[in-house]
Amino acid sequence: MVNPAVREPQQERGWATRQRILEAAIESLAELGWTASTVAVIANRAGVSRGATQHHFPTRESLFAAAVEYVTEIRLDEIRRGAAELPSGPRRTEAILTMLAGLYTGTLFKATLHMWVAAATEPALHDLVVRLERHVGRQAHRAAIDLLGADEAAPGVRQTVQGALDMARGLGLANLLTDDTNRREPILRRWAQILEHVLR
Repeated sequence: MVNPAVREPQQERGWATRQRILEAAIESLAELGWTASTVAVIANRAGVSRGATQHHFPTRESLFAAAVEYVTEIRLDEIRRGAAELPSGPRRTEAILTMLAGLYTGTLFKATLHMWVAAATEPALHDLVVRLERHVGRQAHRAAIDLLGADEAAPGVRQTVQGALDMARGLGLANLLTDDTNRREPILRRWAQILEHVLR
């Protein structure tokens, strides 16, 4: 029988290894793109063997899907925790939208875009990415509804919140090649006003 005291550190090491692999996958995908981000490259970045990587993730597709889901959930948790620091009053909605737009302006979004592009021509990746995007989209929408304190059953609320998230994704695309901060801020402010009106 395995001593529980031995099993626990082994499990902790396993989770720590998995976490390093997932973070290395996102960084590699954002920097190098899909084709260059091989399992060997990710294993090297994570400081583990290729065998250890494939023990946790049997296929490259499953590795990247897990990586995007893992980092997205971390980012959404950060946003939820940051809600306590948000201002009250009319500036709150704008602050929430700005936080959510941050999901589409960093390393995670660049990595996700590489997966989208690859999924268009890689059958093994296509269905997996479609399922992942549905899951991530639902998570982001739920976070937005919760943070805004919105009644999703009220007329127009669900569509307006989803429109704000779709707009934030578009702004993220515009930000990929040049810093689009100055253009993004007034757009987010205007969408906040639209949301405020719908949520009344």
